[in-house]
Amino acid sequence: MLVYIAENFTSYFSFLNLFTYITFRTGGAILTALFFSLIFGETIIKFLASLQPLGQPIRSEGPERHIIEKAGTPTMGGILILSSILVSVFIWSDLKNIFIWITLFSTFSFGLIGLFDDYIKIRSLTTDGLKASTRIFIQTLLGFLIILLIYYFLPQKLNTVIYFPFFKNFFLDLGLFFFPFGIFLIIGSANAVNLTDGLDGLAIVPVLIVALSFAFISYVCGNIVFSNYLHIPFIFGSGELAVMCGALVGAALGFLWFNAPPAKVFMGDTGALSMGGTLGTLSLITKHEIVLAIIGGLFVLETLSVIIQVLSFKLTGKRVFKMAPLHHHFEKKGWAESTIVIRFWIITIVLALVGLATLKIR
Repeated sequence: MLVYIAENFTSYFSFLNLFTYITFRTGGAILTALFFSLIFGETIIKFLASLQPLGQPIRSEGPERHIIEKAGTPTMGGILILSSILVSVFIWSDLKNIFIWITLFSTFSFGLIGLFDDYIKIRSLTTDGLKASTRIFIQTLLGFLIILLIYYFLPQKLNTVIYFPFFKNFFLDLGLFFFPFGIFLIIGSANAVNLTDGLDGLAIVPVLIVALSFAFISYVCGNIVFSNYLHIPFIFGSGELAVMCGALVGAALGFLWFNAPPAKVFMGDTGALSMGGTLGTLSLITKHEIVLAIIGGLFVLETLSVIIQVLSFKLTGKRVFKMAPLHHHFEKKGWAESTIVIRFWIITIVLALVGLATLKIR
C-alpha cells in the first residue's frame, strides 16, 4: 500500500521516497507486525480461551509435568501470527510482486490446514486431529500448486535448479524431479516446525532466526550487485521477500511476548504449519534450499529424532531416545524446560551464522 503511495506521490512529497527502499520497509514490517501483536494479542487470546475452556489437549504419554503445568492453555495462537503478518505485508510490501503472493498463499493455505487440525482436536478433546493420510494428501496438493507457481514465475534457467553452498557456481538441474523435491521440502519444513513446537518459546525463536536470515538472503538475491559479488543466483523481484520475512520476524517477536514461559497461548498447528510452509517456500524462491537445512538444522534434528525413534522401535523393538521429538528426550533426562529452550536457541544462532557464512565461502 505504501509503495503505491510512494510511486504516485513522491513528486509532491519527497519524503515518500523512503517507502521505495526495501530495507526501510522491512524495518517497518517488523515493527508493524510486532505492535499489532502486542496491541491485539490479549484480545485474541481471550477470544481463543473463550472457545476452548479446557485449552489445548495434552498428550497423556508426554512428560508428566505437562499435564499439570500446561493444561488449560488455549491453542490456535497462530491466528495472532497470521493476522500480524497479513496487516504488515499489506501495508509495507509491493503488492505487484508475484513472489509476495506466492509466499502469502503458502503461509495461509498451510495455516488453514493447521486451523482445521486444531479445531478437530479441541472439539474431540484429544490430541488426534486430521488423519495423517488426509493431512499429507492436502499438503501435497498445496505443495504442488506452490511449486507450479514457483516454476512458472522463476527465470527459466533457474526454476528447476538447486545450488550447493560452499561451492562457486556448482548446481544441479533436477528437471521435472524438482516438483517432488519442492513438495517434499515444503511439507517437510511445515511438519518439522510443528514437531519442534513442544515447549514454551522453543519453536518461535528458531523460526524468527531463520526468517531474519532469509530476509538478508532474499535481499542479496534480489540485488544484482550483491548477488554477482557473492556468486549466488540473481532473482529479479526476490528482494521484496525481505519485507515478508520482516513481517514474520515481527509477528514472531509479538507472539513470543505471550508464548514466553509460562505461555498464555500455544501457536498450535495453525502457527507451526504456516510458518514452516513459509520458510520452505522462501528457500525455493531464493534457491537456497540446502542453506535452509543448515540454518533450520534444529528442525531437521527434531524430525530425524522422530524418524529414528519410529524406525528403531519397529525394527528392533527398542527406543533410541527416552522420548521423541528430541526436546522431550532431554525433559525425560531431567533438564529444565528453560534450559532446553535456551540451549536450542543457541544452537539455532550458531547454525544461522554457519548458513549465512556459506554466502561468502564459495
